[in-house]
Amino acid sequence: AGSRGRGSRSMRGCKSWPSLQRLLHSGSELLSVGGGGSDSGSESGTVVATGQRAQHASSVHCSALLCTMGRRKNRPRNRENTDHKPGWGAGYQEIIKENKLYEEYYQGLKIVPEGEWDQFMATMREPLPATIRITGYKSHAEEILHCLKNKYFQELQDLEVEGQKIEAPQPLSWYTSELAWHINISRKILRKSPVLEKFHQFLISETESGNISRQEAVSMIPPLLLDIKSHHKILDMCAAPGSKTAQLIEMLHSDMSVAFPEGFVIANDVDNKRCYLLVHQSKRLHSPCIMVVNHDASNIPRLHMVDADGQRNILFYDRILCDVPCSGDATLRKNIDVWRKWTTSNSLQLHGLQQRIAIRGVEQLTVGGRMVYSTCSLNPIENEAVISAILEKSEGELFHCLLDFVVQL
Repeated sequence: AGSRGRGSRSMRGCKSWPSLQRLLHSGSELLSVGGGGSDSGSESGTVVATGQRAQHASSVHCSALLCTMGRRKNRPRNRENTDHKPGWGAGYQEIIKENKLYEEYYQGLKIVPEGEWDQFMATMREPLPATIRITGYKSHAEEILHCLKNKYFQELQDLEVEGQKIEAPQPLSWYTSELAWHINISRKILRKSPVLEKFHQFLISETESGNISRQEAVSMIPPLLLDIKSHHKILDMCAAPGSKTAQLIEMLHSDMSVAFPEGFVIANDVDNKRCYLLVHQSKRLHSPCIMVVNHDASNIPRLHMVDADGQRNILFYDRILCDVPCSGDATLRKNIDVWRKWTTSNSLQLHGLQQRIAIRGVEQLTVGGRMVYSTCSLNPIENEAVISAILEKSEGELFHCLLDFVVQL
């Protein structure tokens, strides 16, 4: 349910709070899927909370200043043999996949059944398998899928390389129309077989053209929970780099009987540079129903629409994806640096921002609408605590629906 009040950093003690109390109506749901982890990469009227994704890792830009200076004629040169000197990459120690504080913290929270803890940690130390999603509108995606299944996947069924049987790609059972696939083939093996090399080159070519996207399995889940229809007005609050936004656009156009959807997607991100990634991702779909904006999600302004009668009305959204910035401590399989850097303070520092973004999302949600809240963290401070705060502040005007959504990864 959306409030008619203006956004603010805190709910109580501000001018918008009375409006939110009065105008949050019953009939909205709050959906929650507990716990997450790797997407991804990660990568909840309704709010769905998922503790999965991946997220919005900020770009790191490095620059180097190379200075060339002249050498004096009489300056003695170092003629020592340098063959023994280490080259690029020397001195970097392999990251040890251990963090006692991490294990003690989550064992104490009992997020995993007691008998499964060792298996859980062993899995977290394994590399993350690759997953791909066939992108584009339905008819085009089906053509790509037909090509993959009948030309490339068929050749991999009984393939052996150096006595090792190659695991054939498998569809993700919970993703519609077999448009997402799990591929567990290492880079070393790819170079040792002409069949695999041809398959690899096909994936590279189709990825560059935008027909295939490499996207973590759990990152695909939040858009599915939104249950998007062609008439929905959709807000993606923290959208970059844009894999989920592309899913939202595709779902908007999924009904092939509707030539021009009434709905649209507004994709927002606070980072101006990352907004260019959003534009790059979305323009490949050639949809007229997408707008990219650059704003702080916790204080994103209200927009207005002019209806057929010429009346100017506040825009409230039918569906909102609230994929907030997070500590990413469920992405250990992909971001191995988390093993070394993780502390309990990471989640505490982000909780306030996450709560402000989620509350601002609720304020812009229409009566009977649905919002999905998601992270790529396991920490209840970033997940359940945020949802709990929203429910408390809404004083019963939001519904928190638990989805029977069982995913086997």
